[in-house]
Amino acid sequence: MAGTALDGPRRGPASGRKARQLVVLLHGIGSDGDDIAGLAPPFAEALPDAAFAAPDAPLSPELGGTHRQWFAIDDLSPARLHAGIGAAAEMLWAFIDAELRRLELGAEAVALAGFSQGAMLALWAGLRHAPGPGAVLAYAGALVGDATLGAALRWKPPVLLVHGTEDTVVAPGFSQSAERVMRDLGVPVRALFRRGLGHALDAECIGAGAAFLADWAEGRLVQASAVAALRAAGAT
Repeated sequence: MAGTALDGPRRGPASGRKARQLVVLLHGIGSDGDDIAGLAPPFAEALPDAAFAAPDAPLSPELGGTHRQWFAIDDLSPARLHAGIGAAAEMLWAFIDAELRRLELGAEAVALAGFSQGAMLALWAGLRHAPGPGAVLAYAGALVGDATLGAALRWKPPVLLVHGTEDTVVAPGFSQSAERVMRDLGVPVRALFRRGLGHALDAECIGAGAAFLADWAEGRLVQASAVAALRAAGAT
């Protein structure tokens, strides 16, 4: 996947004005940008001045060449998994940087919102890159690399985790663990566990995400911040 340039559907601000925010939507395995771009209209009701971009993940030979995934899951060893998601994050930030230049916005104006594997990528890319996004919305995801995040953490954006309690694809325990790890590291995080919901989104999940993004856009959340560079002085 090295050197792959991402592309996908885009939507301008519903207001018709110049974009003040950019929301990047990240799909799950086997899906594509067109699918998750369906979140743009309900989110746009809460963020009328936001532009939206939904890049397609690269095609995956492991899944038959016609499906897309951000990183391979045929080998879940930490080394392979971290290398794959790290490469995807590099591609994602190259895409985001290009979009921000096009829209004449700074990094603080971007929010990452992902579902399933896209949520995993949003959390990895949002916490390990400085400057990072203004906010991260993770639906039915997991915090890949949680054991190493303390050393790798570069950015603390406000985060909302949303997960169905009956999810049998990505267990809700992954978001529960992610919430604990991020809170211990000082990342401003909150979580919504949707009772009775499986590996899916419903109106309540989408509404909660839209409200979170609106709070971010209107400055009602804790502002994203860089991690102080204390390790060079021997601090942990």
